Amino acid sequence: MENQIAFLRTVSPFDLLPETVLGDVTRMMERKELGPGTTVYTQDHSDVTSIDVIVEGQYDACFYDSEKVLKLQEHYDPGSIYGASSALLNKKKSIRTVVAKTATVVLSLDKEEFKALCRSYDDFFHHFTEQFGQKMMNDEYAHFVKRNSTREGNFIDADLIFTRRLSTIFPRQLVTCPPETPVHEVAATMVEKQLNCMFVEDEGEIKGIITKDILIKKVLAAGKPGSVPVRKVARKKFVTIHKDALLYEALLAIFQSKLEFVMVTDGERNLGYISRYRLLTEHAQSPLVFIQSVKLSNTVDELKDKWQKVPALISKLLERGVNAEIVNRIVTTINDEILLQVIEGVKNEMPPAPARYAFMVMGSEGRQEQTLVTDQDNAIIYEDKANEHREEVREYFLDFANRISTNLNEIGFSYCDGGFMAKNPKWTHSLSHWKGNYDQWINESIPDTVIKFSTFFDCRFVYGEKKLFNELKEYMVECLGKSTSKFLYSLASNALHFEPQLTLFNSIRTFSRDERKVFDIKKSMTPIVDLVRMLALKNRVIETNTGRRMQKLQEGNFLTDKQYKELMHAYYYLMGMRLKQQTNHILHEFIEPSNLVEPQNLTKVEQMTLREIFKFIKDFQTTIKMEFKV
Repeated sequence: MENQIAFLRTVSPFDLLPETVLGDVTRMMERKELGPGTTVYTQDHSDVTSIDVIVEGQYDACFYDSEKVLKLQEHYDPGSIYGASSALLNKKKSIRTVVAKTATVVLSLDKEEFKALCRSYDDFFHHFTEQFGQKMMNDEYAHFVKRNSTREGNFIDADLIFTRRLSTIFPRQLVTCPPETPVHEVAATMVEKQLNCMFVEDEGEIKGIITKDILIKKVLAAGKPGSVPVRKVARKKFVTIHKDALLYEALLAIFQSKLEFVMVTDGERNLGYISRYRLLTEHAQSPLVFIQSVKLSNTVDELKDKWQKVPALISKLLERGVNAEIVNRIVTTINDEILLQVIEGVKNEMPPAPARYAFMVMGSEGRQEQTLVTDQDNAIIYEDKANEHREEVREYFLDFANRISTNLNEIGFSYCDGGFMAKNPKWTHSLSHWKGNYDQWINESIPDTVIKFSTFFDCRFVYGEKKLFNELKEYMVECLGKSTSKFLYSLASNALHFEPQLTLFNSIRTFSRDERKVFDIKKSMTPIVDLVRMLALKNRVIETNTGRRMQKLQEGNFLTDKQYKELMHAYYYLMGMRLKQQTNHILHEFIEPSNLVEPQNLTKVEQMTLREIFKFIKDFQTTIKMEFKV
């Protein structure tokens, strides 16, 4: 066994695995001895049940074309791995014929355990996707691999979709016009050059965007003359995104902006623009198409139907190995679109609002980390009004909030048991009242108060006047700057409230529920959320998403590189398992989704990864205890 562990330490990417994990993986592997000339796999006939690490000897692998002519012969020497592409592409049959050229010894790892390792360790997984990408540069290889391909359970296809950069698509060159250009000239240029949009440029700076849709709505339908200057109808806000952003990030930005184009930049330089349609064609099988369909739904029944389809969508993403961080963002984007449609619908059925306002969300929704077990966490901030109008304003927004919450509950977002909703009079208030709330929570804090109101430090703007929300956030930062050590102590105490679910002998601690032995995966994640929130507030990192908080903390040297990597791995691994569990409850067990997991139903890799994660969380909590003397 020790010899096999020592050998695997020399094999990439097994050398990237933690030492204890590598030992557990080695114990799962089966040693096989093959005689010279043994046919290991036959193209399109042999089942692929494992991946093989060559210890001694050699594999010869090749394709045969329709004329039985041998193509693309490859040799696999000691330290090479065969079968990874077939497993990740979810090929049921071998894509090549493989023969042991000499007496050969291999270590075989079950295909499902291998895929579990890929889900558990990103660096391990990306070794194989990069290797596959290089091979796919060969058109002949790509021809054989793509034949009879399936997207179901296809890890590599998913990885290529969600790791592709915007820079891989050539943007269309910007066509600009001065602000005083008459709209009839703009329209003529767009027709002549077959453009769907133009940009307004003033003294070398892009000031706005004009599209066919804007020309129709703001000029033709509004009855304005063709001589009106383009600056009067152009949209001043437009989407810009760096060329190194991922394709799915660009699409999310477009969906959230209600525009059809994104301007691509490289620092201060504008490279051009890309349309939503072009991005969607790059994501032909993408869930982002589903998000667009949500935007087109405008009744409670339609939105309810869309939400009921989300578990199947998420299940497919997880089966294809999409990272939980990306899945979280997709779920949150869908939820945001549903919420926006609900707010717009209620707004249209009520009289105009008597004051400016901002609708915000908190908790997991505020952190953009929603799962399929979710309730409502929201609040309303409205501008301060003269005394004689206070009751009138308050009555309006409470009615507004109640209608929104009722519709959300009907769609499938249940009422919050703790009452943290805008329909609760406690959480719909004027800006000055909200400032008083944060002032009290920060400066008069006790651990019980911090536990109760910590969700409000994960708030995020969704709708209305963003200036009101920004002013409140700025005030919160100001209060944090004046906070006492008592507040930080209370935050730390709260973050250490939940202990990792490990026994003294490093096995997973469970409890009984309906004759099952289970653990609560949400509670397993809570220490990470709370610790990262505490560190972010202490260092005035104004992010709400846990992953982005970690990134900013690492960039500010408040987390070491090792702590950052371990925290990211731990959090999103647990999140992926949580989402998988919930989709399984809904789609296969036909029960209400929950956060309870039975360890006995997990693979060996999943169990050992959980133990590693819980040990890390325990060690990290110890570090925080020493720092804050809790």
